[in-house]
Order: sequence, then C-alpha cells, then structure tokens
Amino acid sequence: MEALPAPVARYLHAALPAQRPVATSVHVAQRGTFLLRPARDGWFPFEARQALGLNPPGFVWEARVRLAPGLRVHVVDSFRDGAGAMRATLLGFRLSDVRGTPDIAQGALLRYLAEAVLLPAALLPENGVVWRPLDDDRARAGLTVGATSVSLDFTFGEDGLVRSVFTPARMRDVGGRGVPTAWQGRWWDYRPCEGTLVPHRGEVEWLLPEGRQVYWRGQVESVAFG
Repeated sequence: MEALPAPVARYLHAALPAQRPVATSVHVAQRGTFLLRPARDGWFPFEARQALGLNPPGFVWEARVRLAPGLRVHVVDSFRDGAGAMRATLLGFRLSDVRGTPDIAQGALLRYLAEAVLLPAALLPENGVVWRPLDDDRARAGLTVGATSVSLDFTFGEDGLVRSVFTPARMRDVGGRGVPTAWQGRWWDYRPCEGTLVPHRGEVEWLLPEGRQVYWRGQVESVAFG
C-alpha cells in the first residue's frame, strides 16, 4: 500500500475489509437500461448477472434486454483465458458473435479493469495492476493478460472512492469497422457489502466529437463475494 499513488492507497484502504480475508471473486445481479440505437426511443430495459474473478482475471456478463413483452435479446459478454467474446441472440437466431480478435480482447479487458471496483482486490498490485500517479486525485492503472495490455485513468472523489474511469481509445464499432474512441465509465452510490465498499449505480458512455453518448445505465441489485 505504501508504494501506491496516494489516491489509490486511500481508495483501497477505504474499500477493502480491514480484518476479513480478501475476496477473489464476486457475483452481481444488475438491472438497468441499454441504448440499442442512438435515438430517443432507443433505450431498452435489461436484467443481468455477472461473475468477476481474479485468478485468472476475467468476467462473464449475461443479460437479457427486453425489446417487447416476451421478446428479449440474450447477450453474453466475457473475458476468459485471455480472450474476449460478445454474442447476442434473439429467439435462438444469432445477431452477432465476435470473439478471439485483438480488438474484442482489448475492449473486454478494459471492461474488466473498469468494473474491478466491484471486486476491489482485483486492483491490488499483487493481482497484476501497475499504478502510476497522474495528480492528487487521478492515477493510471495498467494491466496485461496474455497478449493484451490496457490502461485506464481512474479519478477519485473527495471521499476517496473511484468516481470515474477513462481511456482515450477504446474500439467502437462503426459500420463493422473498429474506430478508437474516447470512453468513460462513472460510478456512485457506494454501499458496504460484507465489509467491502461497492458502487451500486453507474453509467458508461462514448465521448464523441458531437458530445457524450451514454449507452448503459445500471444499478446493482445484489452482491455475493467468494
């Protein structure tokens, strides 16, 4: 802890339990809304379950997005064994299935690092994260898994907790082509869960030349550490 940038050390001291063994996995239930198309009526509700672990680093996010009564898109987003994947199906028909590419691995590992606030032990140096100070309330986290290396800038609030994460270049699909685009996630409503502080609300957005495009808003319904 003493070797970490000051805002990172403050966060980990606040978020991790003081006495109990540190958890190595977490299962989370979520609900929220997802932007399927960039229009006023493009938001649809979802329910999801997510498992995130650090031995090895990875996650599986499985969601059902409700388009209409009885009509749901099944989405599975994951980073496992150093590879990313994203699959979406509707009524058993495949809408998309992307896996094994460098771009999907980079995007999935960025998501893992951004959502490590759900499992704060994942942000400890002993679990592969390399921290570099930026200023009094920001630090850069780097992580390499297999052939994929990513970094995120973490901003910490006055309470010492992670307020947002940012990268200037996450791949965004534009007409079937990956375009590096500024990307940000924001977290708030921290609550104690089994001695660990976990954010219960968040949103994710692309930072486009024409302005912010939020595409995911969610809240945590339950947390179980392992």
